[in-house]
Amino acid sequence: MLARMATKYQDALLLASASPRRHQLLTQAGVRFEAIESGVQEQRMAGEAAAAYALRLAQDKAGAVAARYPAAWVLGADTVVVVGTEVLEKPRDRAHARWMIGLLAGHAHQVITGFALMRAERLLECQAVTSLVTFRPLSAGEIEAYILTEEPYDKAGAYAVQGQGRSLIEKVEGSLTNVMGLPIEEVMAALARHGIDRAKRAV
Repeated sequence: MLARMATKYQDALLLASASPRRHQLLTQAGVRFEAIESGVQEQRMAGEAAAAYALRLAQDKAGAVAARYPAAWVLGADTVVVVGTEVLEKPRDRAHARWMIGLLAGHAHQVITGFALMRAERLLECQAVTSLVTFRPLSAGEIEAYILTEEPYDKAGAYAVQGQGRSLIEKVEGSLTNVMGLPIEEVMAALARHGIDRAKRAV
């Protein structure tokens, strides 16, 4: 049984995430993979910098899946939003989402995605990518209308740039896919650096 587990997904790419956005981005890039949720709890340490937090979670997620399937390549990722001194993750509830959108309205903020590529217990690649997003000023009514779409609740910063949240945004500087949850250009370059070709990605 243990031997079968050790060789399962031989040379395949596993995405250590249940995120539909990351799944969509990899699929659109022509990558064949299997998605396996890591089960890692997202908890920021006191005083932990945003980029360091995103990178640590990316490594933890990849490591948790790589430990179960050491014959596979495993990609982990995590996204956070930073505005001023606040680090925003997914909102807990409607009031929390309303507060987040109000905080972002009329201001620029950073979106940081950390990603890690692992195999067995070896970290092969780890990188944090930052994009700058500027929200237009929003009225209380506009904020409430967006909150009522139910779109914010599983997104870092409580908005989806690829959905109705696009109407809140004045401009995006840097990688758009990074804001969606995975900087696909940088990820594809990392896969290529480690020789993970399309045949190896097939499950």
